Amino acid sequence: MRRLEAIGAGILALLAALVASKFRATPYDNFVLLADAFRHGHVWIDWPGPYIDALAFAGKHYVIEAPLPAVLLVPAVFVWGTATNQTVLAAMLCGVATFAAYDIARSLGVARRVTALLCAFLLLGTDLFWCAMFGDVWFIAHVASVAFVLLALRELLGSGRPWLVAIFAACAVESRFALVLALPVFGALLYTGTGLTESQGASRVRLRRTVWFAAALVPFVIAYVAYNVARWGVPYDIGYTAWFHQDAAGSPVGSPFALRYLGYELSSFFVAFPERRATFPYLVPSLAGVALTWTSPGLVLAFFAREPRRLAIGMWVATALVAAPSLIYYVDGYAQFGMRHALDFEPFLFVLIALAARRGLGPLGVGLAAYSIAVGMWGCWFWRTFVRP
Repeated sequence: MRRLEAIGAGILALLAALVASKFRATPYDNFVLLADAFRHGHVWIDWPGPYIDALAFAGKHYVIEAPLPAVLLVPAVFVWGTATNQTVLAAMLCGVATFAAYDIARSLGVARRVTALLCAFLLLGTDLFWCAMFGDVWFIAHVASVAFVLLALRELLGSGRPWLVAIFAACAVESRFALVLALPVFGALLYTGTGLTESQGASRVRLRRTVWFAAALVPFVIAYVAYNVARWGVPYDIGYTAWFHQDAAGSPVGSPFALRYLGYELSSFFVAFPERRATFPYLVPSLAGVALTWTSPGLVLAFFAREPRRLAIGMWVATALVAAPSLIYYVDGYAQFGMRHALDFEPFLFVLIALAARRGLGPLGVGLAAYSIAVGMWGCWFWRTFVRP
């Protein structure tokens, strides 16, 4: 029954995202172009012009974002070519994320109605639904990472098959590179256990689980190295640094990650408020986004998670590790509603919120979640009405 409910929740999210997208294909379909490149046996794209963010390198143009959404689009591109609608995939991944989130919450003992509220919060109280309804290259990457992180967490908290946790976690990394920092947490929890069950097995069994997890990551590492060699001629990724050197917002030298950006990022994540205007709609979200303080206060419910202790600590460590790169990055995700980079670590906060909600949310929790959902609906409405109608 729980599985059917989760599937139903996923289908509802998929349909809602498709309707909100108006079934339009995004013009920023970099992953369709990359999938088409894969279809033709190369990794550089047939660049249509400056509206597509692609790095000029050695006379060709390359997509610097993690490639998994393009891999998922390859079958569709074989059928429809570059007319493939990338936004449909974003809606599908949004449905997968909701399915996994619902199943996680119910498996942790969260009541059905509270689970529904938490899933609505995940969709609209964060930038997940907003990203899915547009499906742009930057946005679908976030939706994919959320979907695969939640699938990895669902497996970790359920059957706990280490090879499957590794596959889902690797897919998240190949959607958003920051998720590589969560891999040690997955490995550690496979070894120590999450604390949801009393017996975690002998040390030899626990070590075997961790070894299987690491072994399952090896093919992804090999593929990633080969992909970098094909693009840049070196085994490591130089794409973001090279882009930073070419970007008007960047610098000709140095790294896109530096402590000097910390103040700017902290302001973006926790201070930035919508602009006030004297005429309708009175409050206008800045194109550079709105802080989590105002869009997603329901995230503070994560602080009420206590047990099981190992799982709660693991989720907080993963949150901190994955959030760190975004807090010292040279841009905050412009253009956006809310703070889309927070989607990198919000799945871990979702588990914490679910742990806190096992005995109910109480009036304050329900109010914070409902407020966040309302703000998210407002943000989606505003962008569909005034920014990209």
